[in-house]
Amino acid sequence: MTLIRRPSPFREMVTLRDTIDRLFDESLLPRPLLATSSELGMPFDIRVTPDAVVVEAALPGARPEDVEITVTGSTLTITATTATEREDKDQEFLLREIRRGSFSRTIALPEGLEPDRASARFEHGLLTLSIPKAEVVKPRQIRISPIVDDRPAASPEAPAGVEPREA
Repeated sequence: MTLIRRPSPFREMVTLRDTIDRLFDESLLPRPLLATSSELGMPFDIRVTPDAVVVEAALPGARPEDVEITVTGSTLTITATTATEREDKDQEFLLREIRRGSFSRTIALPEGLEPDRASARFEHGLLTLSIPKAEVVKPRQIRISPIVDDRPAASPEAPAGVEPREA
């Protein structure tokens, strides 16, 4: 028995998509617009805890003394310098992806942080920056006072036998 395969219209759509992807990959746009986060040289992880905003930046090859952290208003800028490129006239590179030199990244931070109380750690090429939230921004829990016989119950802060005044 002979199997007959018919052309699929979906196959042509996939081919068209591949062609368009190749078109954009062939440097029609400036390189920074096509760059992925790993190509930018400084990938970030940013998380929010109840007490702070924690920024982690991967800076392989950088030393702590070569990293500068600046917070202006609600803008964070991290600048790092790694070892300069070495010139070997006798060698030819087949692939060159390690970023060397100076690079920087700027991001917007949420409002209500206290950068003066920030702390930074640098361990194994990973910078961890913790910027505490201001007290006014931290969530607060508000207790609901029970009402007994149409009157507010005595609060634990009020002394026994003293009833709260009405305004």
